[in-house]
Amino acid sequence: MAATLSCHQYFSLVKSPLKLTNVKHEFQLTRLRGNAPIELPRPLCCSRSPSPFQSTNEQESGSFSLKRCAISIALAVGLLTGMPALEVPSHVNANAMMNPALSDVSVLISGPPIKDPGALLRYALPIDNKAIREVQKPLEDITESLKIAGVKALDSVERNVRQASRALKQGRTMIVSGLAKSKVDHGVDLLNKLEVGMDALQQVVENRNRDAVAPLQKELLNYVGGVEEDMVDGFPYEVPEEYKDMPLLKGRAAVDMKVRVKDNPNLVDCTFRIVLDGYNAPVTAGNFVDLVERHFYDGMEIQRADGFVVQTGDPEGPAEGFIDPSTEKTRTIPLEIMVDGEKTPVYGATLEVSFPCYT
Repeated sequence: MAATLSCHQYFSLVKSPLKLTNVKHEFQLTRLRGNAPIELPRPLCCSRSPSPFQSTNEQESGSFSLKRCAISIALAVGLLTGMPALEVPSHVNANAMMNPALSDVSVLISGPPIKDPGALLRYALPIDNKAIREVQKPLEDITESLKIAGVKALDSVERNVRQASRALKQGRTMIVSGLAKSKVDHGVDLLNKLEVGMDALQQVVENRNRDAVAPLQKELLNYVGGVEEDMVDGFPYEVPEEYKDMPLLKGRAAVDMKVRVKDNPNLVDCTFRIVLDGYNAPVTAGNFVDLVERHFYDGMEIQRADGFVVQTGDPEGPAEGFIDPSTEKTRTIPLEIMVDGEKTPVYGATLEVSFPCYT
């Protein structure tokens, strides 16, 4: 799984020792998750659009001043294979879209930032089931527990496992009641596997086998994520009328990005897995899927890779972005931000405009 990107189009690599300055790539849409239809436009929208990997800072001057709002992530990017020398985070840095000089940014932080890509995707699902979240959190917390040196970490891990097991036993009825009717059988099967897996993890801890903890944790969290996905019943809101003629992704899709690195004897090619979150950004994600299916990015060079941002989407020639053949104009999409606690994304405006009381 992979990490995620917010509102518009760009993802980041942090502390990368490798400069991807001379590379080409191609995209392949590998699967859609659940009910994730791609609704193509009637005609496609037209006019001028930024590249799908261009930072919104380059399109909007000013900064996002946030106190109580958090940006939901729209894309998840993670390294799958082929780049052992490249330290790639499985998360997308949403803070990169904010002015780092904000004096009150500490108000936003109530705990360690979530960096795990799978966790970002799980928490971004449009569900409201406290019982499954109470199972999820202690399992996620195992990651922090494992930062303790040596086998001492296992004492903390054991507390995490016991908390998760207790939450599952006490909240199972509420969890099952939250499953979509068409997905109950699948969800219950995952819960059974989760229960067995937690018993296995408990045994691993008792045997003081630290190395076996992380793989089992990942497996259990995959079960949790599957249960949570089974709680989603259809698409949770209506996209505004003015954007309904754009390509829309109502669900999630996974895309493999194959990158070929030239002039580097130690690295020929690698593959990134990108998870597009249409629940939180259906227009942005749908636009990206549409361009992938049109092979817009195939063979295109990455224009910027500085260890912080990887940016592409500018084709050769005078065009800036994708030229819609039906209109012969550059396609544009709106800025799209899902704010924590809101039911629908904010479109076409920064947060200080949409939520002035928080700025």
